[in-house]
Amino acid sequence: MAEKKQALLLFCKPPVPGLVKTRLTIERGGFLSPEQAAELFRRCLYDVSEMCMQALLSMQADNDALVAEDPSVDKITYDFFVSTTPADNVELMRETYDALGKWPMEIHYITDKGATFDDHFDDAFKQIFDMGYEHIVSVGGDVPTMPITHISQAFQWLDYFQDLGTPGFVQAPCQECGTSLVGFSYNTPINHQGVYYNLTGKPALDAYVEKLQEMDIPSAYFTPVADIDEKVDLAHAVSCIRAIKEAAKYQTEIYVPQRVLDWCDFMNIRVSTPPNDNHDPRQYIDEEWGVAAAYRPPQRAVVSDQIGRDFAYFA
Repeated sequence: MAEKKQALLLFCKPPVPGLVKTRLTIERGGFLSPEQAAELFRRCLYDVSEMCMQALLSMQADNDALVAEDPSVDKITYDFFVSTTPADNVELMRETYDALGKWPMEIHYITDKGATFDDHFDDAFKQIFDMGYEHIVSVGGDVPTMPITHISQAFQWLDYFQDLGTPGFVQAPCQECGTSLVGFSYNTPINHQGVYYNLTGKPALDAYVEKLQEMDIPSAYFTPVADIDEKVDLAHAVSCIRAIKEAAKYQTEIYVPQRVLDWCDFMNIRVSTPPNDNHDPRQYIDEEWGVAAAYRPPQRAVVSDQIGRDFAYFA
């Protein structure tokens, strides 16, 4: 029996007004104050962390049961890491988590360093791999609609690739050609250089794909999960979370980001798509001379805040 360690890395900033989610603030074209934007992110951070811990604890229980039944099975320990920068922010992150009381798992804090985002991301991965961890799966703190199955399946795919002798890579896109989940093994020949910070305009997702192709690295792809940066993202998240809560009555295994939903309800945030005349001309479809291809322009949607102000966007 071998003993292995695998890590979930939450890579993010502390929820400080003016530091996080600034594109949601009035000054940057949004509709929230810096304090409100920070509170939204804090709620996201809590929900994402709890979802990840639930996934890790479930995998831990499954592995413990397998080891108890068959001592020859590899024993795996799953740990939860939070990485932030600079070092002073580690204490802020610790205070943020401690404010909610005891968490289901121990939280390990590290400080990432570097000149670019790519450097910081690489440094966080290196620190954890240097501690003897086999796989790392990383997510951001602003993806409250991340399915819990993405976490467990990411580790399962990395195990599968490792068992084949071809260390692999896992990813889930966000809505803007970036990523909401990234993971690989200690011996996967890949890094984050030139992915998030480059001067060519290359999207992060494409940059990873090029690395995978260049090094012939096997990969697994998961369905996109939107992060929340702009008000259009928040509108999408609000609608999705309400749908998730309704579905959870029957899909009992899914995770409901209740803290984010409670805050949105408290703020009286509502999403609407006003009627418009730019619809498919369905009356032409069955005409004898053929199907008329219709262009359907984007719907104009509105996000409203608690005092009734409307903030329009195109979806």
